[in-house]
Amino acid sequence: MKSAVERKKTLRKMLSTYQLYLFILPTVVYYLIFHYAPLYGIQLAFKDFVAVDGIWGSPWVGFKHFKLFFSSHYFWELIRNTLGISVYALIAGFPIPIIFALMLNEVSTRRYKKLVQTVAYAPHFISTVVMVGMLYIFLHPNYGIVNSIVKFLGHQAIDFLNRPEYFKHLYVWSGIWQNTGWNSVIYFAVLSNIDAEQHEAAIIDGATRLQRIWYINIPVLLPTAVIMLILSAGGIMSVGFEKVYLMQTSLNLSSSEVISTYVYKVGLQGARYSFTTAIGLFESVINFILLVIVNVIARRLSTTSLW
Repeated sequence: MKSAVERKKTLRKMLSTYQLYLFILPTVVYYLIFHYAPLYGIQLAFKDFVAVDGIWGSPWVGFKHFKLFFSSHYFWELIRNTLGISVYALIAGFPIPIIFALMLNEVSTRRYKKLVQTVAYAPHFISTVVMVGMLYIFLHPNYGIVNSIVKFLGHQAIDFLNRPEYFKHLYVWSGIWQNTGWNSVIYFAVLSNIDAEQHEAAIIDGATRLQRIWYINIPVLLPTAVIMLILSAGGIMSVGFEKVYLMQTSLNLSSSEVISTYVYKVGLQGARYSFTTAIGLFESVINFILLVIVNVIARRLSTTSLW
């Protein structure tokens, strides 16, 4: 326990730097209102919600909604689609920003480097609705540029957006194209902090460019990459709702129905609030468990971890 003198010193120090606490106050208030206060509604997962009785007055039913979800015929399909998209996006998309940052860092022409960075960052600022609209225009079976090339080569047009086997590829690779430049920013920042004398010494010792990348740049990037990997693993069950829902059709539903879109349809459109709260809680618990597991593995294999 802190003594009274230590507490007074701490309070005095806080008062002397009150501007810093005022600076972070809006962020703290935001998280309290929109992230911690809604935790009160978690109890809906264990109740049969009745609007007139409110959350507190609704009857407890224990794990009824969890059992209903686990035993339903669509449970494994939702898990398969959600994990399939998330793991695919992680495996395909995680290393590309690192490779892009390493390659562009070796470009010596400043003007060309700035041009490539600007072009690579630009897609990130395209809204999801516009992005999906571009996919529909480019891949349309009648007038889309992709199918125009396919027909020019003597093949039949392919209805990409309505074929279930193409959904994951379109979702993942359009996301990689849109976010690679933006996701590489943090790696550029790390590479910019490398002391130039290390490269100069390596060049004097006869190191090639690939050797300098392997023995200088990559070891510097690894701690940041590990942290980003841990954070990505912690959200592996959370596939974004908006883009999936916009790309979803009745014909590709077997590959595109994920937990987030199912929760929207059943919870908001079907008004089954308790049931979908249970699904959301299950999703959050799995994400938390994966975050802890990956963090433990990272701590054992390297010196970098979240805690």
